[in-house]
Amino acid sequence: MSKAAELANLIGNINAGGGGVNRNVIINGAMNVSKYGTNVTGVGASDGYFTCDRWHLDSGATTAGRLTMTQDINDAPNGFGNSLKLDCTTADTSIASGEILKIEQRIEGQNLQAFAKGTSDAKPFAVSFYVKGNASATYVCELFDQDNSRQCSKTFNVTTDWTRVELTFPADTTGAFDNDNAHSLSLNFWLHAGGSFTSGTLNSSGFAANNGPDRAAGISSFFDSTDRTFFLTGVQLEVGQNPTEFEHENIKITEEKCRRYLIAYGGEKNYETIVGTGIAASTTRCWFLYTPGQMRAIPTITSANVQVDHPGVAGYAISSYAIDSASSSKAIFSYADVSSGLTAGRPYALIGTGSSDAGRGYVRLSAEL
Repeated sequence: MSKAAELANLIGNINAGGGGVNRNVIINGAMNVSKYGTNVTGVGASDGYFTCDRWHLDSGATTAGRLTMTQDINDAPNGFGNSLKLDCTTADTSIASGEILKIEQRIEGQNLQAFAKGTSDAKPFAVSFYVKGNASATYVCELFDQDNSRQCSKTFNVTTDWTRVELTFPADTTGAFDNDNAHSLSLNFWLHAGGSFTSGTLNSSGFAANNGPDRAAGISSFFDSTDRTFFLTGVQLEVGQNPTEFEHENIKITEEKCRRYLIAYGGEKNYETIVGTGIAASTTRCWFLYTPGQMRAIPTITSANVQVDHPGVAGYAISSYAIDSASSSKAIFSYADVSSGLTAGRPYALIGTGSSDAGRGYVRLSAEL
């Protein structure tokens, strides 16, 4: 794109209500933050967040662990350091009607108000991203309005070279986004689907009421052969008619945005202190306080391979670890229960154990959508 054309696009987007700094609604579009892990095998038996922060894999639990998901640090287009990579490890040549595979980012309603959706001043959605595969394929990019069950889909092509894709989704004067911290919009990248999502006609001309068979019609199947790959990075969603160049930002800014949804402690080395110190309330319970800053909501907590520890004393195995109801989205009170042996009033640390990368201890606070 020439500088003149780029400037014209930017001016057009500003006139449409976008442009400028912080124009990208997508968080971690360059796949630079990956607190869940950098390589996860056997993905697809359940939905979830597995590698790059904010990027959710939706398989409908129908793809039976056929995937490896990676934050790839070796393959990205010029100007980028990372990409999100999917590897097919087991082909699926008999596609059931309800099968799906899509990568999505779920977006809060309060971050979408600039689109003025559902009003006479509604603005178009400009989407851009970089993709690559090890074979040519046609996939589907979809915007799904969760608040009003409306959607619009557009196809895009993947080749063996990195390609920048630019798509414009029309303004929608029907159904406003809720102005809150809940899930209002999904940006979906459909890579595989059965007849329940492909047997209709792709709804590409504008937003309409959701009709399942129209969501991914015309799609290739990512699972048509073993070792199929798909790479994605540089994802941007902004107000305007014309996509602009990807908005790069300092890694600390991206990390801080991601911390609204996920805070991960530990996982980097054996026997590291994960949470600092807490205080034992009894012989069987120790309390810990997290002050992570403002999260989207009161988080849920998960942990693995952790123990309560005191210098000079053998570690205490944890039987349960939970968040107390007195917690808020800024201050999280948690407690670890052990069978016995703690001394009330004594300080203890929460320590990660494990002897390999996959087994190192961690605690995750999740306020994901």
